Amino acid sequence: MGGFFGITSKNNCVAEVFFGVDYHSHLGTKRGGMAAFDKDIGLQRVIHNIENTPFRAKFEHVLDDMHGTAAIGCISNSTPQPMLIRSKLGVYAICMVGIINNSDELIDLCINSGCAHFDAMTGGAVNWAELLAAIINLKDSFVEGIKYAHEIIDGTASIIILKDDGNIIAARDKMGRLPILVGKNDDGYSVSFESFAYQKLGYVDEKELGPGEIVELSPDKMEILSPAREKMRICSFLWSYYGYPNSTYEGVNVEVMRYINGRIMAQNDKKSGKLTDIDYICGVPDSGTPHAIGYSTECGLPFARPFIKYTPTWARSFMPANQSIRNMVAKMKQIPVPDLISYKKLLFVDDSIVRGTQLKGTVEFLYENGAKEVHMRSACPPIMYTCKFLNFSRANNNMDLIARRVINDLEGEEGEKYIEEYADANTERGKKLREVICEQLNLASLEFQSLEGIIQAIGLPEDCLCTYCWSGKE
Repeated sequence: MGGFFGITSKNNCVAEVFFGVDYHSHLGTKRGGMAAFDKDIGLQRVIHNIENTPFRAKFEHVLDDMHGTAAIGCISNSTPQPMLIRSKLGVYAICMVGIINNSDELIDLCINSGCAHFDAMTGGAVNWAELLAAIINLKDSFVEGIKYAHEIIDGTASIIILKDDGNIIAARDKMGRLPILVGKNDDGYSVSFESFAYQKLGYVDEKELGPGEIVELSPDKMEILSPAREKMRICSFLWSYYGYPNSTYEGVNVEVMRYINGRIMAQNDKKSGKLTDIDYICGVPDSGTPHAIGYSTECGLPFARPFIKYTPTWARSFMPANQSIRNMVAKMKQIPVPDLISYKKLLFVDDSIVRGTQLKGTVEFLYENGAKEVHMRSACPPIMYTCKFLNFSRANNNMDLIARRVINDLEGEEGEKYIEEYADANTERGKKLREVICEQLNLASLEFQSLEGIIQAIGLPEDCLCTYCWSGKE
């Protein structure tokens, strides 16, 4: 995934942008970067690898080394950003969040249109931000170029551009799959993926960009360069998984949605008689916890934390490059509370079940520490398709997904005709899917939130939400 943050102000704003970008660290683990504009110095830029060191540690020096009344920065899980570009549109810094699936085709388009060359990375790959800039530069203005890029990119591109006059252009992706929010204070404007990032810095909500909307921000005003499109498909996973609890998208707070989602799951279990004799309702930390609180509140069973994640040294288990070390870190982070595990029947709520690898280790850990039964509830439906619009998942193809592997084992390619049945807990195929996953993960029971349930919990119209990973419908 990834996230970005920017400010244009009457005063030096580098420190504020440093903290604003740091507040997006939950969205990526590979690269961090900042660019700033100062009328005397011009544009400055710095990028660091953050795979083994958090953003704030790598970038503390910018508070002394960088100066400017406008700045942008990003956390990227793909290519190093921001890029500094010199073109017919001027000198500018650019960041993007999203994915470009047809990058090879677009590279050829740019080269055949007169782009002399690209800075190639290992294997000949091209930085997506540089490719996006090259596409924009094919047109005579930023607005024309951004709209053109939105039309020809297969994937998603949300964009912020820091110009060499200190203004910032922000453009939400054309389907609005990702959020862009604008804040305001007495000295200027901020733009952010996560709303709480600028709120914490003293900015108030000014505007949430609509799908494909383009705005230009200066310290004195916000100008709409291109209005929003009508059709929106914002990613539902923002609320169930990777959005930060304090953030609000399209008027719906993440933490509140998760409580509602948990309550709906508990209601469904009560109606179907699946809520068995349980000692504690628990959340798989961290994003599963609020779903579990909602579940516990609705069913009246006590909430508990049978294990705690030890995060002071390894905040993210996927940080080490070596897979065996990642697995070791994931195991070492789980610190049990024996009194809450031993001889207990535990029902856990996880934000999602993707590949099942880490969950299997968690279940084994619980039984090793004396759990009598481990039941599992997924806060979203079975994931049947890898996302082709964003790059937040480490699953590369459908067979990486535990639900699709089980379907393939049961029926081979023929099973693809019945994916909708397998997702439904009330069908024979749906029951079989859950039974097999229980066997593979050593669970006493398993259930998934329904598609209808998660849409209800979000509270937006279904045709405004992207549910592709669950339904396969674009």
